[in-house]
Amino acid sequence: MDPRVTLLKEFSTGFVRDKAKIETEQFGFVYLERLLSGGGTLEYGELTATRVLHKYKIVDIPDHRMDELLHMHVIKECNVCRYFGAETNDVLCFNMDNNHKSNNTSILPEMSLVLGTLRKCLLGAGCEPLIVASGRGYHVWLRLDEPLENKLLYDFMVGAAARALLPLLLDGKERHTIKFSFYPDVNVNEAVSLRLFGSEHAKNNVFSRVFTPDGLLDEAGSWKHFERFVREKTTAAATLRSALDTFRLGDGGQA
Repeated sequence: MDPRVTLLKEFSTGFVRDKAKIETEQFGFVYLERLLSGGGTLEYGELTATRVLHKYKIVDIPDHRMDELLHMHVIKECNVCRYFGAETNDVLCFNMDNNHKSNNTSILPEMSLVLGTLRKCLLGAGCEPLIVASGRGYHVWLRLDEPLENKLLYDFMVGAAARALLPLLLDGKERHTIKFSFYPDVNVNEAVSLRLFGSEHAKNNVFSRVFTPDGLLDEAGSWKHFERFVREKTTAAATLRSALDTFRLGDGGQA
């Protein structure tokens, strides 16, 4: 098995085991038959008018076929998005996007400010993040040593994001310039999915590289960093609980 596939499998044990969303430029009945030939059932397909990207939600995927899909992901035949558990998860992700109305295709200075503040907030709380460039923003992941309730993870992310946005408010800038989405999201009835590390962005076909204080790593360096993150940078669940308690005290004791 490709060692990159092994890393993606180790990254989280909390994703829904037999479900994935596939993002690809390919479409048509022939492709769909090939996609499902190794096992699984199509729940729905979403074809874009521009043919930039098409999405297929596959369920009832046997383990061997999930491994094959992950291999297709790392060799860039498609992007695999995994679904977060409905009740608990051992990973979480802040999805940060440029939400500026007139310039929404590039990284804004406001984004860099908020990302830096979020990173400092997480590190100060004892949580080591994995920061991955994604189009006009970033995915900021944490990996835990055991699953926690989604409500607790969501409250933690809301508290950290609020602190990350504070410098914008103090500087008189519009906080809505930066959009946060949280994974898992307790406000969404159905399970949500997100692209795994190692993907290429659909709009520009650029590998989603790891971001560090020294800048963006290349593809090989990003995979090495990801390996270190999976093997060495796991956050203790107790540490995240303690950080959330601190956030709540800072908010006047409210969740």
